[in-house]
Amino acid sequence: MHERFTTDAREAVIRAQEAARTAGSDHVGAEHLLVGAVTTPDSVAARSLSRLGLRPGDVVVLVRHLSTHAFDAEAPASVGVDLDAVRAQTEATSGRTSLDSTRTPPRRTSLPLDATAKQTLEVALREAQRFKQRHIDSGHLLFACARLEDTRAHQVLTRLGVSPQGLRQAVIATWADGPAGPT
Repeated sequence: MHERFTTDAREAVIRAQEAARTAGSDHVGAEHLLVGAVTTPDSVAARSLSRLGLRPGDVVVLVRHLSTHAFDAEAPASVGVDLDAVRAQTEATSGRTSLDSTRTPPRRTSLPLDATAKQTLEVALREAQRFKQRHIDSGHLLFACARLEDTRAHQVLTRLGVSPQGLRQAVIATWADGPAGPT
């Protein structure tokens, strides 16, 4: 299926990996695919989102808010724990903090796709087939995010006030304007 991806869809998947890593996730979910699609410059998804009066940052903020994998740096402080003080005391005692030793170095390998991400890619393929298109672009990824109601990606779009019909119209209008770039 990946050989059918346009450049903007490939870039969206790469950016989804980055979004998942940034969130501290051990997998790529549908919400990360949504972030990847809309943050790819000049992609069909980004241009369609703009038609709806939204910015990629709107999506990124909501995905971060919904993420259960992200570490809430303010949570320890809310119960009276000063992480900086703990880190300093641990460094003074052992020379290295145990907090740092639990952090994993950035990985260069791909994170696995979770079930929602796999389903999103499958639905994107079906959307391309439905439109009798040979390639899958980030617009198809948007369609899939809007259709799969049990995903965080769908929750984000809903919270932003994006209806599946409005999204479909925006993507079709974007396609009419011309391609996002080389396929």
